[in-house]
Amino acid sequence: MFEHPDLHALQTINLLLLPGFDYFEPGLLVSGVDELNRAAECRLYEVRLLSMDGEAVESRQGRSLLVDGRFEPENPVWLLLVLAASLPRQIAGGDPVVAALARYGLHQTLVGASHSGVFWLAQAGLLEGCRATVHWSQLETLSERFPGLIATSNLFEIDRDRATCGGGMAALDMLLALAGRQLSVEVTSMVAEAMLLDRIRGREDRQRIPLRNRIGASQPKLVQAVMLMEANLEEPLTTDEIAQHVCLSRRQLERLFKQHLGQVPSQYYLELRLNRARQMLRQTSKSIIQIGLSCGFSSGPHFSSAYRNHFKVTPREDRHTQQPGGNPGPES
Repeated sequence: MFEHPDLHALQTINLLLLPGFDYFEPGLLVSGVDELNRAAECRLYEVRLLSMDGEAVESRQGRSLLVDGRFEPENPVWLLLVLAASLPRQIAGGDPVVAALARYGLHQTLVGASHSGVFWLAQAGLLEGCRATVHWSQLETLSERFPGLIATSNLFEIDRDRATCGGGMAALDMLLALAGRQLSVEVTSMVAEAMLLDRIRGREDRQRIPLRNRIGASQPKLVQAVMLMEANLEEPLTTDEIAQHVCLSRRQLERLFKQHLGQVPSQYYLELRLNRARQMLRQTSKSIIQIGLSCGFSSGPHFSSAYRNHFKVTPREDRHTQQPGGNPGPES
């Protein structure tokens, strides 16, 4: 039997489900807790599913999940995790979820969130001055809306008594890291093995799969070229400059791109810049001209033309469809 000197009573983990949460995530966390208890050879943790009103909550996938009760901010537990997946519009100051989380934050206890649940914690003022992360597709929005926190692209962040992650399997990684504060490495490793994880990922692991993992490790020059492109979106390099940096001829570089990525370097580079522009357009309030310049386009018309040719809509039209009430947002 393992000894757990830091655990004097059953620890409760409350999962607060907000509408649009990812349906598989609560089950993943419950399974992780079951495996922790099994590996520790005693019941150390329990999980309770909560909603704001105690009623079932509809997930992003359209399926509802019954809960164990209503969220009561006056009753702190070892860990509260806010689960949501749909990116929220601007959250009103008087939002009841925000108000409840702000009250709960007065307790000296662990509070965390997964995926877009991070936005609710930030709106409640619980992440001010903390390192925090969110799903990579929402990172730009988090940084712009909440400049008082330190946004990172890490798999998860644990900063004092605040924990955030990008969602999906990262929620399990974060749970194991939090439990690892109380349990031995042997126990958490047994959980990882039981759940068929190849390893326990740390907070500094990357959210996105690196290109070298997608195409294999046999093309280091190609990976190096793409990394150069990703690091120079605002002031794009020429194909000749990239070839020179990776010690290849232009023809060799073009052959590599065509063989493994199906495009010439210039087209791949353009798509990187346009995809980055679309993400900024949909998730930030920066003007269209600012976005175009920051993604390497020399003028507004040049950006608009390239955007329309690739996405079949203009930047203004694309932003218009993303704004509540049809408000096109800033244009210049």
